[in-house]
Amino acid sequence: MTRPVLDAIRRDIVAGLVPPGAVLEVDVLAAAHDVSRIPVREALMTLVGEGLVDHLPRRGYTVARLAPGELAELVEVRGTLELAALRVAVRAGGPEDVAAARVAHEALRAAVEAGDERGYHRQSRAFHDALTRPSAMPRLLGVFARVWDLTEPYRPMEDLDADEAGRLHGDHERMLAAFTAGDVDELLDAAREHHDHLAAHVRARPEPAVADAGTALRPARRRPRPAAR
Repeated sequence: MTRPVLDAIRRDIVAGLVPPGAVLEVDVLAAAHDVSRIPVREALMTLVGEGLVDHLPRRGYTVARLAPGELAELVEVRGTLELAALRVAVRAGGPEDVAAARVAHEALRAAVEAGDERGYHRQSRAFHDALTRPSAMPRLLGVFARVWDLTEPYRPMEDLDADEAGRLHGDHERMLAAFTAGDVDELLDAAREHHDHLAAHVRARPEPAVADAGTALRPARRRPRPAAR
């Protein structure tokens, strides 16, 4: 029973449904998922190991908070890992991978045009996953996913202005074209420029706020879905 609970809690944290610093109440989560406290505790300890949850003895569990400067550092690490995967993926990818990347890019474009910030985060990750997945390097992709998970609760692209959003989407278009053409050098150049743009945006942001210690995580189905802006 641990896996479904683990996946659900991780999904809520990564989706930004609760902010860093929020309390994770074992009893509340056990009741919400209709399980005992044991699988909830096991799931939370797994998330502690992934860096998404903090635990203090006798004080319980909270959504992990990054120290000042760590978000920018993780974005840099994420970019380095992606470049390593892309170098292999562009050579290994076939027509079905190009098609998947095009579908992901179209969904991303729709989110940009709709001004859907939550959708933009979700579809941006799907697009990058589509480009890196053909590398078939499970250990690298696993680390890449875990680092991405650590950055997502802070919504690094939620406050983009129109120029920044257009610049990043232009980077995506250039990456897709290079991937489609099988052009390794162009894809890596485009990806580096994209990461430089994103890293500059993150460095310019104020340090992210965190939740009050009393804020508790509730399951996603009990929370109203935020309206797209």
